[in-house]
Amino acid sequence: MISLVVAGKALWVIFIVSWYLLRRPFDRRAQRAKLTVDRRKGADTVRLAVSLFGLGIIPALYVATGQPRFASYAPNPVLIALGILAGIAALILFRLTHKALGQMWSVSLQLKQHHKLITTGIYKRLRHPMYSAFWLMALTQALLLPNYIAGLSGLAGFGFLFFLRIGAEERMMEEAFGEEYRQYRARTWRVLPFVY
Repeated sequence: MISLVVAGKALWVIFIVSWYLLRRPFDRRAQRAKLTVDRRKGADTVRLAVSLFGLGIIPALYVATGQPRFASYAPNPVLIALGILAGIAALILFRLTHKALGQMWSVSLQLKQHHKLITTGIYKRLRHPMYSAFWLMALTQALLLPNYIAGLSGLAGFGFLFFLRIGAEERMMEEAFGEEYRQYRARTWRVLPFVY
């Protein structure tokens, strides 16, 4: 019988590969689009690197090597089940956000030529559902990987990116769309309905 540790690691890999496969076609299209605003350089590059370290590199090292062993704890089948549910929810939300954004999507603080403010679909109630999906994926990692460092590094890494980027992103959108964005912001939640 497969151990819960191995099952959690395998499930994490499946979710990460699925995440990549969902994003890849949009990433390829986004690279061809002309930009009118590009704020990726500098601080945003650092934020992205820290997020990648927490959501990708640290957990991948744990999955491959079991290190750091001192931070491991006994896996729990309830946590694994919750991790599966969180991972499925993350992938669904991730797909819905990419589908709604289409060519307007970018990995960083960028606006495309002829950029439009998307306020339909999943964006009708949430301004940043892509970030909601990332929070769910970080939670998935924490639930599936029974290691305090590898499991929680996604929440820490993505949290670093989110809290240092969200204000800059909203200012960029307000600069680009003015009153339209201010009205949109007034009637929507950032990432979690009725909470934040």
